[in-house]
Amino acid sequence: MSSSLVAVLQMTSTNDKGQNFETCRRLIEQAQARGAIMVFLPEAFDFLGLNGTETQALAEPLSGPTISNYQALAAKHKMGLSLGGFHRVHGDKMLNTHVLIDDQGQISGTYAKTHLFDVEIPGQVRLKESDYVIPGDQICDPISTPAGKIGLGICYDLRFPEISLGLARKGADILTFPATFTVPTGMAHWETLLRARAIETQCYVIAAAQIGQHNPKRASYGHSMIIDPWGTVLAHCGQGEGIICAEINLDYLASVRKNMPVAQHRRSDLYGLAMIDDISGTVDQDEVRNFGQVQISGRCVVFETRTAFVAVNKKPVVPGHLLVIPKRHNVPRLCDLTTDEVSDLFLAVQKAEMLAEKHFECNASTVNIQDGEEAGQSIFQLHVHVLPRQAGDFKRNDDIYNELETHDKGDDVKWRSEEEMAKEAEELRRTFWAMK
Repeated sequence: MSSSLVAVLQMTSTNDKGQNFETCRRLIEQAQARGAIMVFLPEAFDFLGLNGTETQALAEPLSGPTISNYQALAAKHKMGLSLGGFHRVHGDKMLNTHVLIDDQGQISGTYAKTHLFDVEIPGQVRLKESDYVIPGDQICDPISTPAGKIGLGICYDLRFPEISLGLARKGADILTFPATFTVPTGMAHWETLLRARAIETQCYVIAAAQIGQHNPKRASYGHSMIIDPWGTVLAHCGQGEGIICAEINLDYLASVRKNMPVAQHRRSDLYGLAMIDDISGTVDQDEVRNFGQVQISGRCVVFETRTAFVAVNKKPVVPGHLLVIPKRHNVPRLCDLTTDEVSDLFLAVQKAEMLAEKHFECNASTVNIQDGEEAGQSIFQLHVHVLPRQAGDFKRNDDIYNELETHDKGDDVKWRSEEEMAKEAEELRRTFWAMK
């Protein structure tokens, strides 16, 4: 039987980093004494500041003393550590970073929290993580450990099942949601969400939580849990600081998936088509979009998706020549996109083609990617050309590729003005709304 004992640590962090470390060290040693091979720590295990200013002052880089101390602790006790949410310096803000350390004391993976907790209820609560944290932009591949393949999440990510399903599809056995859940939201949703994520992904879910009063303004719900792939709570930490332990049994996980094969029944061929209805025709025309070494005015954007936007071309090869561009900047090649970005990008391409053909009254398009400089790419950000085609628009059909390679090069290129581009984008937006 393939099983491993893991432990979850529950604590009450304050702004005293030294005392927080001593609490974690003591509880980690207790977990080792019980035979755990890995310990999971909550979000903000390093500290919880009194305010944003103090939080930024106490933040460190990954190479700072806090992570070094935990690396030494892991190596000393030959235990893996999941450090649930580290305040990592990033420019003038931070990345809320989940750090995984192996039993040799080496960092085996990191994940920057992608969903930031921004809630403001007048007269009741204001918690805006985005005031001092930058969101991550990737779902990281699960990381192999002696306990199984671990998918990393943090706190508020729990509310978004897409990340859990994505990690499961990538092979995760265990999902982690270290947290500082507030008391009201914890009482209402914490256990329900954790068990739902376990049931729908058929993964173990490990949730290390902060508990109690951190400072006069902040308190956490606690109730750390370990949940099996059937949704059964194996271990639950009630009040106060402490540890809980449970077995991770990969043979049992495999049997759950075999006996209830939901992954085989999932209709992934349909879900992407449902997501395309989320495409927004409302564009912030004051926002300037980065496009490689140039910029595109929001007035020239036709529509956008979660990860991409569609813009009219400054020098079109044919009328209606559109560009589909990833929002994430400095992505030069198709191979640099995540799986999610690839899917979203080509759903946007599909919608852009449908729009262009309707607006320009045709029923054919050329779709092209110049993927790299030797392929003719002159703007070093991945982009897809969508070119609606009319009968006889080129003497030889394939001449369009020669034109595409040269249309924006040379000193005599006649670029369109922003006004011309904005007018076309507005007309296309009207057609887009008519299609919806």
